[in-house]
Amino acid sequence: MTASRKPAPRPKAQAPRGLRDSFGPLASARRAMLGRIAEVYHRYGFDPLETPAFEFVESLGKFLPDVDRPEGGVFAFRDEDEQWLALRYDMTAPLARVAAQHRLELPTPYRRYAMGPVWRNEKPGPGRFREFWQCDADTVGAPSVAADAEICAMLADALEAAGVSRGDYVIRVNNRKVLSGVMEAAGLAGEDAAQENRRGITLRAVDKMDRLGEEGVRALLGEGRKDESGDFTPGAKLAREQADLILGFVSAERDSGAATCGRLRELVGGSETGLEGVQELETIAEILDKLGYGPERLKIDPSVVRGLGYYTGPVYEAELTFEIRDEKGALRRFGSVAGGGRYDDLVMRFTGQKTPATGASIGVDRLLAALEAKGALGAETIGPVVVLNLDPAHVAETMALCGELRAAGIRAETFLGSGTNMGKQLKYADKRAAPAAVIVGSDERARGVAQIKDLALGTQLAAQIASNDEWKAQPAQREVPFGEVVAAVREIIARVNGARVQGGAR
Repeated sequence: MTASRKPAPRPKAQAPRGLRDSFGPLASARRAMLGRIAEVYHRYGFDPLETPAFEFVESLGKFLPDVDRPEGGVFAFRDEDEQWLALRYDMTAPLARVAAQHRLELPTPYRRYAMGPVWRNEKPGPGRFREFWQCDADTVGAPSVAADAEICAMLADALEAAGVSRGDYVIRVNNRKVLSGVMEAAGLAGEDAAQENRRGITLRAVDKMDRLGEEGVRALLGEGRKDESGDFTPGAKLAREQADLILGFVSAERDSGAATCGRLRELVGGSETGLEGVQELETIAEILDKLGYGPERLKIDPSVVRGLGYYTGPVYEAELTFEIRDEKGALRRFGSVAGGGRYDDLVMRFTGQKTPATGASIGVDRLLAALEAKGALGAETIGPVVVLNLDPAHVAETMALCGELRAAGIRAETFLGSGTNMGKQLKYADKRAAPAAVIVGSDERARGVAQIKDLALGTQLAAQIASNDEWKAQPAQREVPFGEVVAAVREIIARVNGARVQGGAR
């Protein structure tokens, strides 16, 4: 007698940790936001570029903030040719590869924007995902900091197009050359591996100022820091005087950009690199002021560092200034939703020739979450009109009626589930957030008419009407000839959209 085999365990129906599914409303809101941002980039003369999700590991380089994690924070695997590939962790490294590979065909400067998901092998947490969408715009081949100023202006316009009100954000600008000058003054110059490692740790520590505060950053500048989970991050092992100078740089912001730059000149001392960085900041501020982007939209802020190691000059970060309630109900500022900077050495990894480049990236999912928390995303997108399928023998005619709605530019679907129960189909239409349902039974078909049920109005009236007489006086359903179905449905949709606009939806 053969022993019976145990059935194989069923797989768990769950997404991997740090990943999530995006359903209709979120996916639609993201698509609409990307479209509005793309319009701004297009207006500035940038062209779209799409690159593969995978790149060779050596093409990506080792530039992620969490360099202590395996594979430098990327998801990597070996292909059939024994070559290591990795999912892209941002849109900038693939651009550097494209700029090098197609340098003879592309115009100089090359202005491009790119939108899509990126992946990072980092520790997931609340609001921190391993896959998220970015929306980038970069200029390759422009050495002047005027290109940096233009990116900052375009970033401000893109945020406002995406739905962030003026006054609810600020773009903070700094320069890595200034920080290099301060590090030089702090005794951290030098090309040996030990000094380079200490500078890298220092950069990442300063970049976490808004999250960890001065105490946490000081710990990372010193021996290291243990987080709440018990994980220990080694520090830069700086002496107290060195750490004081670095922290003095972070807190160098003054009442005006000119005063801030004056303080930075003091901190960099005689460093030529540092002084060059200060001058570049002054030029950016002057250009943006002439373009009408004043201090309420942009300011010089030495605390902006950006953790990625490939930045070589100006760096910028867009921060939302309004408050939201966190998971515990406490008020807090949402923080950064976009950032970028100049990276003149990234293309050189492929060509051996210095190629100036600058750009910015918007974290689309973070921006969506911020607007949703503020209640600025507006009402959910309305669903399709649902044409009920009450008679399987006449499904072709039902689908033809639905086709007429689509041909008129109306989003519509025929109910294709099981059964002919009207109540079940109307319940489905409600679940789909349909503004209207089109009902054609055998009686209606014989008379050449359709019942148009205004589902949005029906929901509204159900909450207001107290008696049957009131319901009869304001019916949410009416009968129209087949030739008037499109007009009747369009009228309902126009009213629903008008109510959403009047209610403040974007």
